[in-house]
Amino acid sequence: MFFWLRLSATILSSSLLIPYLRIQPVQAQVNQLCQLSTAEAREKENLRLAALRDNQEAKNKYQQLLRQHAQTLQECRNRNWPQVQAVWLRLYPCDVRPGEVEHIMDRIVNRGYNQVYLEAFYDGQVLLPAANNPTVWPSVVRTPGAEQTDLLLTAIQKGRERGLKVYAWMFTTNFGYTYAQRRDRERAIARNGKGQTSLYVVDNNSQVFIDPYNLQAKRDYYQMVQEVIRRRPDGILFDYIRYPRQAGSNSIATKVTDLWLYSEATQQALFQRAQNNKGQEFIRRFLSKGYVTAGDIAEVDKLYPQEGEPLWQGRNPPIEQKSILPPEQRQPQLQMELWQLSVAHAMQGILDFVNLAAYPAQQLGIPAGVVFFPDANQNVGRGFDSRLQPWDRFSSKLEWHPMSYANCGNVSCIVAQVKQVLNTANFSTQVIPAIAGAWGKPVNGRPSIETQMQALRQFAPRLRGVSHFAYSWQYPEHDNNRKFCRAQ
Repeated sequence: MFFWLRLSATILSSSLLIPYLRIQPVQAQVNQLCQLSTAEAREKENLRLAALRDNQEAKNKYQQLLRQHAQTLQECRNRNWPQVQAVWLRLYPCDVRPGEVEHIMDRIVNRGYNQVYLEAFYDGQVLLPAANNPTVWPSVVRTPGAEQTDLLLTAIQKGRERGLKVYAWMFTTNFGYTYAQRRDRERAIARNGKGQTSLYVVDNNSQVFIDPYNLQAKRDYYQMVQEVIRRRPDGILFDYIRYPRQAGSNSIATKVTDLWLYSEATQQALFQRAQNNKGQEFIRRFLSKGYVTAGDIAEVDKLYPQEGEPLWQGRNPPIEQKSILPPEQRQPQLQMELWQLSVAHAMQGILDFVNLAAYPAQQLGIPAGVVFFPDANQNVGRGFDSRLQPWDRFSSKLEWHPMSYANCGNVSCIVAQVKQVLNTANFSTQVIPAIAGAWGKPVNGRPSIETQMQALRQFAPRLRGVSHFAYSWQYPEHDNNRKFCRAQ
């Protein structure tokens, strides 16, 4: 009898002519991956489509099924590792169509996810309604007639109706091409010692990295974060907390002109790290030429004969040294310390910026997290990865989301990246690695998600959560259709 009822429900639900809605949905069944069966996903989709046609009975039963699936998902995730399973999602202007956000969120639940990382700021656009967007960035949705549509708020609400936590995922020091077009923001753009901005060193010509010490940039970003937080997401994630990624020999910064220290605010902050006149003069000369010579040391000694060693924050030379060594012997050490100061100053700007960005969320008790590459803080000889991403110094109060995207044809390099982060993080820090791939098949040489997940399970219970990049990889056809509003 039970089989007959289920079979009848499936047959009737596929017809638009028969009043199938009188049949009550049965208890949802999920597998160990917390994924709904194809039949139950189809049943829910049929109800959603019927509800869109203003069938009140369908609306009621659809809402009932959403609550049931939310409870089933929560119970399943509590029983099965990982307790947090998230997916990265980008919305498009086409998603303002009635029922589209619901369709996306339903699919996410069907796949066993209980969190969504929703892009709220990317490529110089913000997911705020055009009619209520006080930021300097244009809205993602600029479609005539949709000025009031708040896709961010809608996605948060529709996600929660389905038992999903919805985080706002935001680019950070990458402000996007639109920001670079503003004449009144030119001073906020980061520059290296070759006179370049990131527009000249990143292939797609859309990434514009800002000077993290610039007050205007801080104000602009802080205001946007406040607007996003006003929608009360369940968390907020900061991505692109770094400098531009460069290619070839430029991927390693080996000299000061490779660093993004040549905008006004960054330089002023660097000069202020000097603790005497000698220290400031050496910093100026090092920035302008990229090195200091024995002749520079002799000249500065004559300029400030009353001072001993040049001093700046973090430099504590032995008291007995007192500039008694000849300039030729002092030059190598002094130049190395000026290089280290320059790198540390660049990294500190990144740390200060993300701490400021996270503050509004933390004040409200909303979790904040940082998204980073585990290999973006490497030093190679005396050089450093050009991204200068000091993730090992991120606050332990933030969630850590390492993008473990290593691709070596198997899981070993992915596991190594996650292990590196776990070994570095404070034990109290919540680490939720992001992996890239698709269910059931390898993609671009990466093993399937199942294979990667199985390999990461060895880190439980220290590792309670994993996220998957991205919805577009799980449903490429649906993502492409939404991007261009093609018929479903």
